[in-house]
Amino acid sequence: MSDYYKAEHLDRFGSIAEGSPELGEKFFSWYAACFQDGALTAREKALIALAVSHTVQCAYCIDAYSKECLEKGSDLEEMTEAIHVASAIRGGAALVHGMQMLDHVKKVSM
Repeated sequence: MSDYYKAEHLDRFGSIAEGSPELGEKFFSWYAACFQDGALTAREKALIALAVSHTVQCAYCIDAYSKECLEKGSDLEEMTEAIHVASAIRGGAALVHGMQMLDHVKKVSM
């Protein structure tokens, strides 16, 4: 599995549009717009992207947004905290689904 994700794929990501240049152009235009300064700074958006990258477990995104966060001025402490926030949300989401189990157990046990 260690050969499945290849670092050079990240550098070639733009070529994914070869199969559909029109859709590729739309995606990359939208993607770039999402990361521009707005109500949130590009730095804040990079931290969000890093956190989400960990919850969706995208190795490519983790590499890209680790680099982006550093380039935008974030430090290791901020990046680690962002990952912990994302992990807490993911963990809480898993646990809250335990309510379905509790309801089922109570229903079946009656």
